[in-house]
Amino acid sequence: MSTQELLSGKSIADLRKDYAQAALEESSAHADPFKQFEQWFHEAMMAQVPEPNAMTLATIGLDGRPRARVVLVKGLHGGGFSFFTNYESDKGRELAANPYAALQFHWVSLERQVRIEGKVNPLTPQESDDYYHSRPVNSRLGAWASPQSQVISSRAVIEQREAEFRAHYGDNPPRPPHWGGYRLIPDRFEFWQGRRSRLHDRLRYSWRTEQWVMERLAP
Repeated sequence: MSTQELLSGKSIADLRKDYAQAALEESSAHADPFKQFEQWFHEAMMAQVPEPNAMTLATIGLDGRPRARVVLVKGLHGGGFSFFTNYESDKGRELAANPYAALQFHWVSLERQVRIEGKVNPLTPQESDDYYHSRPVNSRLGAWASPQSQVISSRAVIEQREAEFRAHYGDNPPRPPHWGGYRLIPDRFEFWQGRRSRLHDRLRYSWRTEQWVMERLAP
């Protein structure tokens, strides 16, 4: 198959799969979307889905264009989903300007997706410290070494910076002031279960008048 055929979509258009593993019914879904998420996340771990905590994080860029990347959720507590990054990275600066974001989990082997939207707040310094010091030392030094999202001339730049910070801090680096965590507090969830003939199950939970309202969406 030629590159031209791939680029023209002749083979891509033929890629398809009929989903038939499970169903998602209102009668069996939890009334609380957090409990529904916890159930699905547990099932993803039991199914040994690769990196079940990997999620797409979408923010609004400073130019008004949507931006997305994959990050790892590191906590589900305090009424939200926690993740960590460099505050001076693209996503850090975008969240400072517009503290709303969307998450998406895609567990391919289970034919499931979860979409989550809400407001993002910084974690407390203590929460960020606690997680930072639980990381392997190489990851802690990496947070110092990488000027995340900035243009660098070569990989040698960050390798040199890592060596310098390792020499300076040894095996006990403090948390960098430019690095820490965020928590997205959801006001909307959508659970998607693949079904035959593309007639997928979609249940949306919206936070309205101090309660979660569940609705079925057309596929």
